[in-house]
Amino acid sequence: MPQNFGYEVPAQRGIDTVIEVLRSPIRFLDTSNNYSGGESERRIGTAIAGLGGLPGDFVLATKVDRDSRGDFSSVRIRRSIEESLLRLGVEQVPLLYLHDPEHISFEAAMAPGGPVAEMQRIRDDGLALHLGVAGGPVGLLSRLVDTGVFEALITHNRYTLVDRSAERLIEAAAAAGVAVVNAAVYGGGILARGAAGSDRYAYRPAPAAIRHAVAVMEKTCARYGVPLAVAALRFSLRDPRITSTIIGISRPERVAECLRYVSSEVPDELWPELDRHVPKPEYWLN
Repeated sequence: MPQNFGYEVPAQRGIDTVIEVLRSPIRFLDTSNNYSGGESERRIGTAIAGLGGLPGDFVLATKVDRDSRGDFSSVRIRRSIEESLLRLGVEQVPLLYLHDPEHISFEAAMAPGGPVAEMQRIRDDGLALHLGVAGGPVGLLSRLVDTGVFEALITHNRYTLVDRSAERLIEAAAAAGVAVVNAAVYGGGILARGAAGSDRYAYRPAPAAIRHAVAVMEKTCARYGVPLAVAALRFSLRDPRITSTIIGISRPERVAECLRYVSSEVPDELWPELDRHVPKPEYWLN
């Protein structure tokens, strides 16, 4: 998705990356119907086929999406999962998310015969085992979680070293027994590359306060001998309320690097120091 990340990933490199993930200790992969117009799912499906099928202990999650015209109807939702299963080469996914519900209203999402009702029928038909919701605005996601329909939640860019917008959402979801999946802990790249490597957060120009916080946190991490990227990932992994953490991996060799980050030591004293530099809530995404 070059419009988000500024570079393209060749098809074979993407396939090789997925194969490396499937062979690794990582047991979870997240995708969506509309990622790169379906190309993400096609590459994943090619990798699965090349290995002779999906490992039995692997959780493959995808999302139902509106189409290019913005259609989010029940008919589109059904077509979305059918497209995904065909591309992935599987008959069922363990986990299916409603993707970016902020493009419609809460009322439209939950209407009789609407997209959420269709997702429930998809589950009843055996095409998905569990349902989740994945999106941005925390207020809308909180309302959707409160319906009791969803068993999992993806929040993205809103629980990172520099943005804590999703704090209450995560707390409420965890208390309700909803699995919390925290995505984009690198904020689209700046918390992996550092302040000199990116001036964007959440795929848009970052406010000066965010860029300053990243620069200060990077220096703070350096004093402890911890790469900023390690701290950004471990910030999410260390939180007991978070079930799983999603990061983007675009090269096969990054898989081993990610696993090294997971096992890297981070001194307990670093976290309160980083917390002191979190920007004020007015700079968060909400």
